[in-house]
Amino acid sequence: MYAIVEISGKQYKVEAGEEVKIPLQAAEAGAELAFDSVMFLESDGDVKVGAPYVDKASVKATVVKHGRERKIIVFKKKRRKRFKSKNGHRQDYTLVKIDDIAVA
Repeated sequence: MYAIVEISGKQYKVEAGEEVKIPLQAAEAGAELAFDSVMFLESDGDVKVGAPYVDKASVKATVVKHGRERKIIVFKKKRRKRFKSKNGHRQDYTLVKIDDIAVA
């Protein structure tokens, strides 16, 4: 059984027992989260497609930890103009463990 769920404007394919990095959530480690915006659900060949979301379906997850991704370098250069710009940033994330995919 797997589902495609929308979390913070991004879509993730999740299965029970899997760990997923999602954008930073306001929850402490060990807290439980529920995501109700399930867009697609597959269970033993039975497929449910939402319009835009599947009714009465939710994904329950537990927060494992918070962290930061590797640094991304943004380098811009215009040749013959003496222009160079080097910036970088690290994106915050929340690691969650998918506990259950429920359909009522």
